Amino acid sequence: MTTTGTYEVRTLGCQMNVHDSERIAGLLEASGYQPASETDSPDVIVFNTCAVRENADNKLYGLLSQLVPAKRKNPRLQIAVGGCLAQKDRGEIIANAPNVDVVFGTHNIDALPVLLERARIEDEAQIEILESLDVFPSTLPARRDSAAIAWVSVSVGCNNTCTFCIVPALRGREKDRRPADILNEIRVLVDQGVVEVTLLGQNVNAYGVEFGDRYAFADLLRACGKISGLERVRFTSPHPRDFTDHVIAAMAETENVMPQLHMPLQSGSDRILQAMRRSYRRDKYMGIIERVHAAMPDAAITTDIIVGFPGETEEDFMQTMDIVEQARFMNAYTFQYSKRPGTPAAVMPDQVPAEVVQERYERLIALGNDVSWQENKNFVGQTVEVLVATGEGRKDEATGRVSGRARDYRLVHVSKTDTNGTLQNVRPGDVVTAVVTHAAPHHLIADQLLSVRPTTAGDMYEAGQRPITEGTAKPKTSGLITLGPVS
Repeated sequence: MTTTGTYEVRTLGCQMNVHDSERIAGLLEASGYQPASETDSPDVIVFNTCAVRENADNKLYGLLSQLVPAKRKNPRLQIAVGGCLAQKDRGEIIANAPNVDVVFGTHNIDALPVLLERARIEDEAQIEILESLDVFPSTLPARRDSAAIAWVSVSVGCNNTCTFCIVPALRGREKDRRPADILNEIRVLVDQGVVEVTLLGQNVNAYGVEFGDRYAFADLLRACGKISGLERVRFTSPHPRDFTDHVIAAMAETENVMPQLHMPLQSGSDRILQAMRRSYRRDKYMGIIERVHAAMPDAAITTDIIVGFPGETEEDFMQTMDIVEQARFMNAYTFQYSKRPGTPAAVMPDQVPAEVVQERYERLIALGNDVSWQENKNFVGQTVEVLVATGEGRKDEATGRVSGRARDYRLVHVSKTDTNGTLQNVRPGDVVTAVVTHAAPHHLIADQLLSVRPTTAGDMYEAGQRPITEGTAKPKTSGLITLGPVS
């Protein structure tokens, strides 16, 4: 199947969705589509959706309603909705937004080009929702925005039963890739110029559960350390229940593993953690943080926190505040509890009033910002190594800086002018060293540029090349398509 036209993918949600969107773009280009320019109207718009929070639904339907005039103006325009919200709402999406042409689920993104073709030929909306994984996403072609940085899935799905989370119902049970497949993909990426990979999974440190190897994730980290040319390795998101000393040792002893850890807390109250069915308590969580810092004193730790879970009292909330103060998080991604239909928490008694949740949320944000700022101030005067990235600094052009991440994943804005006053050619993908001159709660400024190390990824950016990785999965054809249940 070969098609001509342009496309645009709009990603709503987590890192898993970002990775899936790269696969969607790769599939479309393998089918003959080209990326739409910023000034042209695309022939296909794909929404890759999230369903974790209620405002995700509202955001999607708002965006779809905004496209009604565009659809009237250009009848050739096709709109597709995929991802977790598509898996959840299924046929309701077309009922609520008749301008949608294709709905596809989390387990069958490989079907998108065929569904678009079929919708166009039959002039009728197409829906395909599978209940289990059809093709592992990492075997599909990918079109990445960055030549230097890549996501690599180690697993999909989740075996946990957190009472607030709808993800296991939408992504399915955990399915692990074999280590050799993961390492081969990383080697191919490094050969293409990638210097940093993020190992990705819904519960990444449970990796190996499917084939019964409890040391699999620690061994995978160590194996990444032996790949020549791979300078940085990180992973997201782990679960405290499965986080072991073997992983801590592998992080500390593997040179290219970044001294950064994202460890979701969700609540500092044991009572609320039990209600969330999180299978760890605050003492275990803090014990992990302490052991990480003992092995890697400079490790930066980020977390996720939910405010206003059903039954949360002021005392419960203050226990969360206490952990934020103790743990000294580099960043705490804080969310107001959102009731998701189909989860046990949605029908729990003692739902916390919205105004109480908002007030607690504001207090926690203020504390988190204060802690982050205090920690960042310690970096003023220090030299940092920064991998320059695209899309990190919104004000870079106006300030004469480039932006990227330090080895501990702190966001750093770096001057392009060196200490001699000479403007340097610093490109996304290049690696720079600079001295930090200013600290803010969520970023550092380094206006003393010391050195620039050009990379293959920087060369690709300068040449206007967007990296593509060819997949190993055979593409679907219109004669093989099978429609699943629509509601």
